[in-house]
Amino acid sequence: MKSNTMFYIPKPSPNDPDELGHFGKFGGRFVPETLMPALEQLRLDYEAVRFDPDFWGEVDYYYKHYVGRPSALYYAANISQEIGAKVYLKREDLNHTGAHKINHAVAQAVLAKRLGKKKIIAETGAGQHGVATATVAALFGLECEVFMGAKDVMRQELNVFRMKLLGAKVHPVESGSKTLKDAMNEAIRHWVTNARDTYYLIGTVAGPHPYPMMVRDIQSIIGWEAKLQLQEAEGCLPDKVIACIGGGSNAIGIFNHFLEDKSVECIGIEAGGEGLGCKHGCSLEKGTPGILHGQLTYLLQDEDGQIQEAHSISAGLDYPGIGPEHAYLKDTQQVTYNHITDTDALDAFVWLSQKEGIIPAFESAHAIAYLKKMKSEDIKNKIILVNLSGRGDKDMMQAKEILKDQF
Repeated sequence: MKSNTMFYIPKPSPNDPDELGHFGKFGGRFVPETLMPALEQLRLDYEAVRFDPDFWGEVDYYYKHYVGRPSALYYAANISQEIGAKVYLKREDLNHTGAHKINHAVAQAVLAKRLGKKKIIAETGAGQHGVATATVAALFGLECEVFMGAKDVMRQELNVFRMKLLGAKVHPVESGSKTLKDAMNEAIRHWVTNARDTYYLIGTVAGPHPYPMMVRDIQSIIGWEAKLQLQEAEGCLPDKVIACIGGGSNAIGIFNHFLEDKSVECIGIEAGGEGLGCKHGCSLEKGTPGILHGQLTYLLQDEDGQIQEAHSISAGLDYPGIGPEHAYLKDTQQVTYNHITDTDALDAFVWLSQKEGIIPAFESAHAIAYLKKMKSEDIKNKIILVNLSGRGDKDMMQAKEILKDQF
C-alpha cells in the first residue's frame, strides 16, 4: 500500500521536546500513575515509526486515495484584488470529512492497528475530530466512542448524527462547561481503565507527551505541501502565514515547515469571543501557565488555579488552554499571536463566501477575519498564505439562526 512517488515523512524539528516531552518549560506528562505505562509505551511505539518509510508509505496510501491529498493551494483572486495582497488558501476544507482533522485521524488509526488495538476513543469540540475518528474507525473496523460536551452536541447536531451514522457511540458530557475541556476530561477518565485494548486518538497538539509532538508531526504535512506548492506557484516563500488556534493542530501543521525561515511571519489567531474584557478563548493572550489535561501550558484560570470557561462562536476554538508548543513559540517570540471576535469572524464568514464562493468553518473564518483587518500598508503586494482548516457545512444551522435578519 505504499505510494510510488515521494511522500511526506516528518523530520526532526529544532523545537522538538526533550525526552520528557517538554518544550522549554511547557508540556510534559501530568497524569495519573496508572496512565504512565501506556503513555511511555505509546512514546516508544511512535518513535519506532516516526521516520519509518514503511509506516508513512501506508499512511500516504490513504492520504492520496481516501483523504484526497495533496489538498489544493488556491489563489484567491477576488479577495487578493480587494485587499492588495496575493492571498493563497491552503484548502484543508476539501479533505474527506471537511477539515484537517482527518490527517491525524488516519495516521493514528494506522498506528493503532499496528499496535493491535480494537477500540478507539476521542474527544471532540466542533465535531470534526469526532467525525474524522468515527470515519477511520469505520474504515479500519475498530470500535469507536466519542466524548463531546453537551453544549457542543446541541450546536453541532449534524456532526453528532454523522458520527452515529458512521457507527460511533457519542457520549454527551454534562459536567463543567459542557464543552471541549470537559469532553477531554471524560475521555482521559475512560482511557485510564481501558488502556490495554483502547487507543486514545487525541484531536490536537495538546495533552501529555507524546501527543503534542506526534500530532504536530502528522499535521505538518499541511505546511510541507504548501511550501512546495507555493514554490511552484510563486517561486518564493510567503511573507505571512495565518491560521486559527483552538488547541493548535492546524496552526502548528502549517507553521512547522516555515519556522526556520526568518523572512516568514507566522500568525496564530485565537478566539476573541465577545472581547477580551468579556467572554473569550484567548489562553495565550490572557492566560497564565498551569496544568490541564496532562500538560503544563497557558490556561484561562483564576488566581486560585480554577479553570475558567472559554467562549467562542466556534465550538472548535473554545478550549481554555493551548498546545504546549504554541506556549513555547509565544514565549520565544517565534510566532505572532492575536485574536478575532465573534462579530468579525461572522463578517469574514460572509465575506469569503460571497467573494470566493467558499464557505469556511467558523474556526477558519477567524484567520480570514484577521487577514481582512490587516492594515493595507502592511500587506500591500505581500504573499499571504492562510490555512483554511475546515469548511462551513457543520456551521450552517448555527449561521442560519445568527444571520437570519441578514438574509
